[in-house]
Amino acid sequence: MSVGWGFVGTGGIARTVARALELADGGELVAVCSRGADRARAFADEHGAAGAYDDVAALLADPAVDAVYVATTHPQHHAPARAALLAGTPVLVEKPMTVTAAATRDLVATARERGVFCMEAYWTRFLPLTRELLDVVASGAIGEVLSVHADLGFPAPESARRFHDPAIGGGSLLDLGPYPVGLALTLLGTPSAVRAAGSLTRSGVDRQVALALSWESGAVAALSTTIAAHASSRAWIEGDAGWIDVDAPLHSGRRFTVHRRGSAEPEVRENPVEHGHRFMLEHVHECLAAARTESPLVPLDFSVDLADVFEQALRQVGAARADELG
Repeated sequence: MSVGWGFVGTGGIARTVARALELADGGELVAVCSRGADRARAFADEHGAAGAYDDVAALLADPAVDAVYVATTHPQHHAPARAALLAGTPVLVEKPMTVTAAATRDLVATARERGVFCMEAYWTRFLPLTRELLDVVASGAIGEVLSVHADLGFPAPESARRFHDPAIGGGSLLDLGPYPVGLALTLLGTPSAVRAAGSLTRSGVDRQVALALSWESGAVAALSTTIAAHASSRAWIEGDAGWIDVDAPLHSGRRFTVHRRGSAEPEVRENPVEHGHRFMLEHVHECLAAARTESPLVPLDFSVDLADVFEQALRQVGAARADELG
């Protein structure tokens, strides 16, 4: 069975995922929804979809729509995702799932109460090299993971509204944070403490954030995001028997190097791919075919943990934020 996708939103990330869907097995774009009917029709025509709507309810009523991908700006994720869940339609929500922990918890609770599939679009988890990286860690090649270091960032001019306007979820952490923070949570699970320091832009959103996370096991993570500086945008994972360097940009899934204690030569792993979102889409297709209500690789608890880290960090640095649950 081919999954008929309805997209809510027609911005840059929707175009990226639409191109990936054309290459993915098991699904096709059948309908598009945008606030402007003309934009919806243009996007639908560009990607070969029959349906074009300016209303989410109309999209959900389209019998060809089997699943919904929400690709609006961050603060507009909650409403269409919740509408899809209430309609019994599986939903993939662009990251971050929402801009508040309360809104994320509401979607998670709704999905579980209704028994409807819901997943955050943490696409890098499904890249072949990410899977290989996690397999290397699980094999014990670097021993017990004791610390994770990761940063991501670049200067974003004030004219780039996506990064600077609090009304649309601007700031470095919500936009870039899912990559470094998500890596740490994937490797180490739910942190026991979150500490943050940062600075703000003139619009009040977080300009840069430095995070220190800790776990009951004694593991720690040092993570940062910035829209003011040129970050190294790489990661390294330290264990008691070696370490792993992840090449920049850390979310590209192109190359990492394993350094084993006692080994003279590091081991380089490479597996660059194009249109990497297709692996996430194929995973969703597999989940739906198996009648799963959440992903075993990006479970809903991961999204709650991610939202909690962001919530605590943004409160600690005093960033201006949009309210998504009103």
